[in-house]
Amino acid sequence: MCRNIKTLFNFEPPATEDEIQASAIQFVRKLSGFNKPSQANEEAFERAVAEVSEAARRLLTSLHTHAPARDREAEAEKAKERSRLRFG
Repeated sequence: MCRNIKTLFNFEPPATEDEIQASAIQFVRKLSGFNKPSQANEEAFERAVAEVSEAARRLLTSLHTHAPARDREAEAEKAKERSRLRFG
């Protein structure tokens, strides 16, 4: 899994369109191996990003949980602490 793709489900406030779009771009970049596609591949790349974004949006709106929503700031602090422990 690409480390740059973040969990978007069960947060308060819910994931934004920008966050969904960013995760789709990272996913398509990982699959294609392109950071920025050539002009010949740009249309296919953009279409894939749009399709992945739509699939992610449908997934996030259809998932259900009884767990309490996670706090973005608390999760960010945990991630910083894990990074500090890992990299010093």
